[in-house]
Amino acid sequence: MRDGTGAGAAAPPALRELLVELNDLKRVRSAGRQGTIAERLFAQGWAMLTGGARAKDVALDITATALAATRLTDLDAAFLTAAGLSVAEAANVLRAGFDEVTPDLDPDLRARLRARLTAQDLPDMGAVPGFVGALADQPRAGVTCPGKPRILLEPPENHAEHCLMVAVYGVCLAPFYRADPGTVFLAAMAHHFHNAAMPDAGFTGEMLLGDHLLPIMEVATGWALAELDDAGDLRVEVERARAILPDDSTAEGRAFHAADCIDRVLQIAQHLRAASLTMGTVLDEMELVHAGPVKAFHDRVLRDMRIP
Repeated sequence: MRDGTGAGAAAPPALRELLVELNDLKRVRSAGRQGTIAERLFAQGWAMLTGGARAKDVALDITATALAATRLTDLDAAFLTAAGLSVAEAANVLRAGFDEVTPDLDPDLRARLRARLTAQDLPDMGAVPGFVGALADQPRAGVTCPGKPRILLEPPENHAEHCLMVAVYGVCLAPFYRADPGTVFLAAMAHHFHNAAMPDAGFTGEMLLGDHLLPIMEVATGWALAELDDAGDLRVEVERARAILPDDSTAEGRAFHAADCIDRVLQIAQHLRAASLTMGTVLDEMELVHAGPVKAFHDRVLRDMRIP
């Protein structure tokens, strides 16, 4: 089977490079905009949900936006149209960015996501729940193991960024597991509700809490869920989606746990990749001093200054 429950592959390796690149949305910021792209998309997704949008539509809209931003970063629809592009021109730019990174996505999912990049105005937005800001303020624990000192990697990601990335990964992975992307997305967006109030002490803290862990998590999760009581049926939908979280017995559970695992490890891999970066990669492969009318002069300057 393709979904890992039998002898076949447990995950689609063709998507590896896309997921690695997407992960950087947890670190991209722009002037005049609060937080990283991932953090802002997390808030936007919840505002769309509280505004009455269907989870499956929000899942596609947010994922399509994230995929386009992978190469374009904050050259988004709002900026492009404000800078003078027509809606059609802005949409073409967004689709060009999307096309560069998505050739290995499931073709049907890719077509549905691409169709969302219209550069039209966003749908009605509801109030952003308080747990959104709390999760953005709550750092992740780092690398922890019972009985050992933690390993802190700076800057730490926050729980809003992690939840958003798992949600987007989950949508991208859903076809492989034959899972419903809307359910996976909503479960991922809500899977750290407890950390809106509960500081993250990692695996070590969980083991030290022992039998107290689950009751405390339940109380803290309830505080976040209560914020959705005035948002129609959203609380019920979130609770239904969160039912996939405990195990991998469903297709949606497998898609979620694959996304969660991949994001947790790629977050650490990013730190290791940065630490092992060489000047050869920067200058030769990435062409930091790139072709142009003054490149020859730049090369002489660097050579004479003995840089690198």
